[in-house]
Amino acid sequence: MRILLAEDDRDLNKALTWQLTNHGYSVDACYNGEDALYYGKQNIYDVILLDRMLPDLEGTEVLSSLRESSINTPVILITALGMLKDKITGLDLGADDYLVKPFDLEELLARIRSVTRRASTVNAQPDGMISCHDICWSPREMCLKGPAGDCMLSRREGELLESFLRTPGQTLARETLLLKVWGPDSDVEAGNLDNYIHFLRRRLKAVGSALQIKNVWGVGYSMVTP
Repeated sequence: MRILLAEDDRDLNKALTWQLTNHGYSVDACYNGEDALYYGKQNIYDVILLDRMLPDLEGTEVLSSLRESSINTPVILITALGMLKDKITGLDLGADDYLVKPFDLEELLARIRSVTRRASTVNAQPDGMISCHDICWSPREMCLKGPAGDCMLSRREGELLESFLRTPGQTLARETLLLKVWGPDSDVEAGNLDNYIHFLRRRLKAVGSALQIKNVWGVGYSMVTP
């Protein structure tokens, strides 16, 4: 799962990035509103953690612009402003949740799981496990389970698998997959995607899954059942 973290407190930003990464998330971090808006409009994130008081553009301005651009990525506003009217304003602007500083990491993780469950069409369980057809994927343990057993995936393989699991049956463009798995600032070659698709197909076969990753000529890839 890919997260955009927009927080101008550099110490908090680094601490959250480290903690979220340790829990299996891939995090792109920025420190101001302009960068948050730029990255958010790439529409490649599963959730955005958005500080309300950002330099250049406030978090509420970023949120409004994203929603006006039809970017429906779940957004959790993070702020020190905890009055009821502040929460109502944030939610009315399109935030999916509102978290007041200081907060416990476990609460943040629970809220991330909550908003992504609501946004996902697959069976996302409270412990973060994702079930689809005949497989179960654990992002935290990096473990894929199927009818014939289980196997461990690399971080890239896991992020690629989760991109498909959260959009079952949909065709994902090559550019979208490269952005979601490698990030907007990566100079990775397109051939790397084909290699990881090959690796992931082998993983699915190893656990006995009937799910298949089909090549949609000239567009990208889609995960389907036979």
